[in-house]
Amino acid sequence: MNLNLNLKFNLKTKKNFFSNSFIGLVLCFLYLPIAVLIIFSFNQSKSRSHWTGFTFDWYLKLFQNTVIIKSLFNTFVIAVVSSIIATIIGTIAAIGINSLNKYLKSSIMSVTYLPIINPEIVTGVSLMLLFSFLKIEFGFTTLILAHITFNIPYVILNVLPKVRQIDKYLYDAAMDLGCGPVLAFFKVIIPEIMPGIVAGFLMSLTFSFDDFVISYFTSGPTSQTLPIVIFSMTRRKVSPEINALSTIIFISVLIILVLANFKKPTRK
Repeated sequence: MNLNLNLKFNLKTKKNFFSNSFIGLVLCFLYLPIAVLIIFSFNQSKSRSHWTGFTFDWYLKLFQNTVIIKSLFNTFVIAVVSSIIATIIGTIAAIGINSLNKYLKSSIMSVTYLPIINPEIVTGVSLMLLFSFLKIEFGFTTLILAHITFNIPYVILNVLPKVRQIDKYLYDAAMDLGCGPVLAFFKVIIPEIMPGIVAGFLMSLTFSFDDFVISYFTSGPTSQTLPIVIFSMTRRKVSPEINALSTIIFISVLIILVLANFKKPTRK
């Protein structure tokens, strides 16, 4: 009896050891490069391999670099505007798709998956040719339109499951209780699908902020986003100011995630 218990304990211990080791290796693979980036953002030298001393100079120079600051501002504006518009259009589309019959819904969803499955370079070149054909000047307008285009499917895929979970009689019940069609929509339907709307907006914001390929083909000379500016710098040599900026963005996102998950347990 004791022998069997010892064998089970040893097997469980070994299994936990290998599982924890594997998880540790994966986390190191993911976060070790970020740790190196953060460390060398405080390096006195521009070298990315030799440590010469601690300094905050690159952070001070970052806020004096008008090119980086302007591109960061452009990125935020384009990401926020395109995400809001894509969220509105995608939410309305998800509600409309849910009301279709089975075969039409399947066809529409197949079309919705195309921008996600399609390689970004194809989407970028296609949008570039479309804007050129329509004679739209490349700049903020083309960037926002392009970002709205590839963000809408992500919003639909986040909102549609929430729409399917709504009781089909809930809207009718609100109407019977005195709500008008518009009031019932905003007071009943929207609160029910709000988690999907928020998830779609955040996903759109993330993809829009991070996009390079489509932005590269649809941007203008005065509307460069941060990924495009960083790419242009890599042709020469990446400045440690980029390390400083990446560190600030990473820490900001980390703080937001910690605050979002740090919730006091609710009392029953």
